[in-house]
Amino acid sequence: MHAAMLATRAFQAEVMVVDNHSSDGSMVYLKPKFPSVIFMENVTNVGFAKANNQALQKAKGEYILYLNPDTLIAENTLERCIRFLDEHKNVSAASVQMMDGAGIFLPESKRSLPTPATSFYKLFLLEKLFPKSKTFGKYALGYLDKNKAHQADVLSGAFLMARAVLLRAIKGFDERYFMYGEDIDLSYSLQKLHYENYYLGNISIVHFKGESTKKGNIRYVKIFYRAMILFVEKHYVDSSKFIYRNFLKLGIAVRSSISAIGSIFYRKKKTVLYFEKIFLIGNDFVARQAIAICKKYFPDAEMMIKSYDEQNIIPKNSALIFCIDEQYTYLQAIDFIGKNAPVENVFWFYENADSIIGSGNKNSSGEVFV
Repeated sequence: MHAAMLATRAFQAEVMVVDNHSSDGSMVYLKPKFPSVIFMENVTNVGFAKANNQALQKAKGEYILYLNPDTLIAENTLERCIRFLDEHKNVSAASVQMMDGAGIFLPESKRSLPTPATSFYKLFLLEKLFPKSKTFGKYALGYLDKNKAHQADVLSGAFLMARAVLLRAIKGFDERYFMYGEDIDLSYSLQKLHYENYYLGNISIVHFKGESTKKGNIRYVKIFYRAMILFVEKHYVDSSKFIYRNFLKLGIAVRSSISAIGSIFYRKKKTVLYFEKIFLIGNDFVARQAIAICKKYFPDAEMMIKSYDEQNIIPKNSALIFCIDEQYTYLQAIDFIGKNAPVENVFWFYENADSIIGSGNKNSSGEVFV
């Protein structure tokens, strides 16, 4: 939330948070801290699509940004995306390069449409075996340079900026999708208005990801591919719909079986965090505030404060806490993570608040030290 608010300081913006019946007390915690934010609370979990449409109905801006709560963006991220859309009137929507909490690139940042061929390659793991292939790796567009801007059929709903007038023309997200597939449907619906979608690989954000994205389990497989069946029913002509739908059902059965077998042999071990040294990067005053929190969780660790200029000499296999303020920004921290990944370091963020957040890898829902 802090990062998003900082990113809106250069222009007029409204920030909306839709809470899908959370049970962690987040609304009670957030409301007094962010009085300018518009909060909407649902009494049930209405799903990703419907919740975002609630905000779209009230939004007044020329551009709409859909942003997941488990993301961190730089101070100039939104400004750069708006500038790109201002300069490219043929583009309906834009997304950015996403990396997880360990700095690993997330391939869902850019995708092509789920045609029968690309779906086949993804379902039967050919995409994973040949990610750079223009044939087998087409779904995640693995053959395109992730650090450059490219036209892409499908943009991620975790960060998707689009023209409000076009979103209203397609009536926002299709609310028949509950958790997965809604960004694929929205991206394609925008394309059908004869506009282009763009992936901006030169702009990076952190997407920690959460418990809802455990892609190896059977529940994910079934929900995701049922969403693909809905996409086929909506957008494909009758001649190919029947074949593709039955192919997807076969794929669900195959991938569910693989997931079931894998779950027998794989048991997730609970990670115990232990560090001899924790490096705090940034301003001395802010770093000492973060140390007060760290000492509660790591009382035996040695706390070492380093300036921005010293961060490149920090040893691997260390815990780093980026202490964000006017001198040390989210932009600098995200840039450092991107340039130094993959490493065995653990990255956390602190910004003059009462908590430290971070995530060691894309399979973790992250840590919050309060």
